[in-house]
Amino acid sequence: MAEQVFCQVGPLYPSRLWRQAGVSDATREVWVSEKSNREVVERYAKAHVDHDYDAMDQLRHADYVCEYPQSGERIRGTGNVRAIMEHYPARPEVKTQAVIGSEDQWVASPVGTLLRIMGTGDVYITLSRFMYPGDSRPWHLASVLELREGKVVKETTIFGAAFDPPEWRAQWVERT
Repeated sequence: MAEQVFCQVGPLYPSRLWRQAGVSDATREVWVSEKSNREVVERYAKAHVDHDYDAMDQLRHADYVCEYPQSGERIRGTGNVRAIMEHYPARPEVKTQAVIGSEDQWVASPVGTLLRIMGTGDVYITLSRFMYPGDSRPWHLASVLELREGKVVKETTIFGAAFDPPEWRAQWVERT
């Protein structure tokens, strides 16, 4: 909890007050940086859900690269990935279920989607579920977001359609 307080009020206090509280400049910078990165990921996930291409463009680094390992594609530059999104034949419905990255916390976005945030630093994972128009199966999406200078510099996305589990392992698992 102290981390959140320091992140929110940190820039308002001079370094001498931080030192008096026993907090080093380096630690303070990490706290503020991680909060900022988490906020970038939250805004980026919301922009995906809302199909807000302008917001996504602003949150991407100039060296942005997107990779789809399953199809062997690499997309360089926010202009190219935006063109793909704008020309997609039918827009899928996306709902973000979790964001894994900085702190362990649940927050509600303005669209009511719950995001789980945990972990550290410049690498985040978002987990989503969506439906493609004309496909009755729910699809799952895992994206690894790497940040540099407070922006998304690399996004690696893996897509997977839901499938029925094999019967042979039913005795050892729970259905979710």
